[in-house]
Amino acid sequence: MLSLLRIKDKPFYGWVVVIACVIIMTIVFGTRYSFGVFFKSIETEFDLTRGATSGVFSVYMLLCCIFALLGGWTLDRYGPRIVARLMGVFTCLSLLLTSQANSPWQLFISYSLLLAIGTGAAYTVSMSTTSRWFDKKRGLALGIVGSGAGLGTVLMAPFATYLISNFGWSMSFMVMGPIALILLISPSVLLKKDPHEIGALPDGVKPNAGETQIQGNNTQPTDFSLLQAARTSSFWFLGFVWLLFSLCIHLVLVHIVPHATDIGISAMEAAVALSLIGGISIPGRLLMGWVSDKIGRKVTGIICALLQTGAMVGLIWSQELWMLYIIAVVYGFGYGGFDPPVVALIGDIFGLRSIGIIMGALVIGWSIGAFIGPLIGGLIFDAYNSYSLAFATGALAMAVAGLLLALIRPRTKRRI
Repeated sequence: MLSLLRIKDKPFYGWVVVIACVIIMTIVFGTRYSFGVFFKSIETEFDLTRGATSGVFSVYMLLCCIFALLGGWTLDRYGPRIVARLMGVFTCLSLLLTSQANSPWQLFISYSLLLAIGTGAAYTVSMSTTSRWFDKKRGLALGIVGSGAGLGTVLMAPFATYLISNFGWSMSFMVMGPIALILLISPSVLLKKDPHEIGALPDGVKPNAGETQIQGNNTQPTDFSLLQAARTSSFWFLGFVWLLFSLCIHLVLVHIVPHATDIGISAMEAAVALSLIGGISIPGRLLMGWVSDKIGRKVTGIICALLQTGAMVGLIWSQELWMLYIIAVVYGFGYGGFDPPVVALIGDIFGLRSIGIIMGALVIGWSIGAFIGPLIGGLIFDAYNSYSLAFATGALAMAVAGLLLALIRPRTKRRI
């Protein structure tokens, strides 16, 4: 009893974990989504088509699913610290070797493979670890952690553009490598697998509350294993939702800068559009994560899916800078707001014991979508010299994602 009182008197350590995960997400996703800024430099340097250049990123994202699954298994067994430290080492190595690449096949090894090893598990580690620390405020906490992806885009896109403009693409990767190493390893010392590691409880969980908690009309499920989760329709619906969402977002993030420069917008102004998407996604994540705790995960996710659908339709017709910026704001808010409720839904449905491996398995859908999206954009542009059909595909993907989210019927089971 005394120990519980001492824990209660202390600031909740889960928020320290949130800060560490925000830093990790900022570096990983800032590095990942800066590829659009490097796109034309790589295309020109290696004399590639848009499809082939997109393929470098697409293969990287496809390989990420392997390391997301391995990272989730390692997280469940050994905790997040070792995974985060390995991420720092391989991300730095990838960027340094990519800076020295002089042929396309070397890019597929140094960037596609090594960066997948270095960053593939980032989302799984950050979101799974945060989910274990929170119950009542899980949507808000996941929204804060997810804001690291937007913050990384805001910071890294103009930073990389500045480096490329002044020092070239090769030196830019050389500068970014050591930064990634330091900022991925440093916060890892703050990570703890779950509250039990320090004798605490998740937020919103009361001592001696029993094995099954009731929150409003929702019954918390007994923890599912990956095999048990895979036997439910909810698991497969969530997997396809992530695939379609990922297809759309990676189509946009890889091709919006080339699209903008194609219609006469300068490289720096195009990078601002990319930064706007990332920047506006931050309040989107925070607000809609909080809203999902109040009105439910599915309704919040569907609203954000519709916002993205509308923005993709608008992107087809955008030919002016002001139009591009408005669309970036709408899309960024919808993209940011979609993620926290969907991730929180995973913990709500399947429990937390095996959430690392379950989320790692679902990330396979995310990685497949990230493989398809940029590739579709590049191939369609090569065929039609326009991105209109690609953006229409993204709009359709998000409309279907919203429909699948509406069809999810959480199945819970209770311990006897």
